[in-house]
Amino acid sequence: MNSMRFGFLELNSWRRNCYNSHRERFMTTSKRVQDRSKKKRVHQLEEATEKWKITSKIVFLMELLKQEQEMVIPVRSLSHYRKQINLPKPHRISDFLRKTPKLFELYKDHKGVLWCGLTQKAEVLMEEHKRVIEENEDKAAEYVTRFLMMSVDKRLPLEKIAHFRRDFGLPMDFRTHWVHQYPQHFRVVKPSLDDVEFLELVSWNPDWAITELEKKNMKMLEVEGVTRTETEAESSHTPGLLSLPFNLKFPANFKRVHSYYGAKIKLFQERSYLSPYADAKGLKAGSLEFDKRAVAVMHELLSFTVEKRLVTDHLTHFRSELVMPQKLMRLLLKHCGIFYVSERGKRFSVFLTEAYDGSKLIEKSPLFLWREKLLSLVGYRGRKKKFEVDSESDAEGGDGLRLLQSDSDVEDLDVELEQKGTLEYKDPLLENDSEMDVAEIS
Repeated sequence: MNSMRFGFLELNSWRRNCYNSHRERFMTTSKRVQDRSKKKRVHQLEEATEKWKITSKIVFLMELLKQEQEMVIPVRSLSHYRKQINLPKPHRISDFLRKTPKLFELYKDHKGVLWCGLTQKAEVLMEEHKRVIEENEDKAAEYVTRFLMMSVDKRLPLEKIAHFRRDFGLPMDFRTHWVHQYPQHFRVVKPSLDDVEFLELVSWNPDWAITELEKKNMKMLEVEGVTRTETEAESSHTPGLLSLPFNLKFPANFKRVHSYYGAKIKLFQERSYLSPYADAKGLKAGSLEFDKRAVAVMHELLSFTVEKRLVTDHLTHFRSELVMPQKLMRLLLKHCGIFYVSERGKRFSVFLTEAYDGSKLIEKSPLFLWREKLLSLVGYRGRKKKFEVDSESDAEGGDGLRLLQSDSDVEDLDVELEQKGTLEYKDPLLENDSEMDVAEIS
């Protein structure tokens, strides 16, 4: 009991010192992804983003077809889902489907209506997808529980968690059925009739209050033959102050960061911070401990995901629940050795850089391996029926296609990183030194 009281007093003293020392925090000007230079882009991770974009579109369409009674749908009806698959006009959905003939079939009925359905290979693949998710449901439940454990009130809006369904490997019936399968971990609550539904933590699991960074450090110590005492083992289950450095992975053209700001990065790495699972209500927004804990929360959350990558606009929904800064994007850009922000199309994605070797994910989960198999079936050079633009049907709001009997080659759906229209990166650490101080690296 005395040791716990001492630890509590030590934590409060640390908080007061950090707040008093850094009450006046120098703020930099806003750093936009659009301001980044080509030289600071990580081509391999941009390539991974492009692959994810293609895969996410295809998975959405396959899940949509899977829910149809006959697993077919008029192509014209798919135009209602342009926003969900991020396929703006003038791109035709039918053109996208034609580039994946191994997964999607296009045909016209006797009325001339163009329909889309799944191939037999795609149906088998969807059954495999369902099986993989079911086999890994317990792990997904752990991640959702730990997500709740990191939240300030130990509950999160159900509709917000649904944004991360595919990222966490949750089933399609996540909101209606799956959330009720683990009553020992969480439950659905609705404070009032007019209120939204929340997923609420039922019981705290101390074994899950250990960050992924701590687990990796423990494994490294075991490999090196370093044994922990019983007291150390017990204390690791109580979230509090952490002093573990983050793994930094800068691209080769970021060498100036090490030579020019190496001392400041070293100070950031050595600074103690609050565990994502510890109570963060007393943290002062803008303080050094606040920002470093935010980095730890982002690191932990990205570690839960299938691809160690998340869409950033989904993350902004959890600022208050996870005690995160308002200018989250600036924090991610600032710590470019831990995170990489990519903008392909209209959505930003953030990667956990340590999880990648070039464009390849280092540790691949069963669901990620399934996605790789799916991507291998996207686009090939073969023979298929040709579709031609029909101006009359296009004018009537149709997809503007009519079936011809001749054959033609289908172009490969390659990952192409176009130079025009892409947003570029300007590393905030390489800005004018007058805008930088120790606080700005935190």
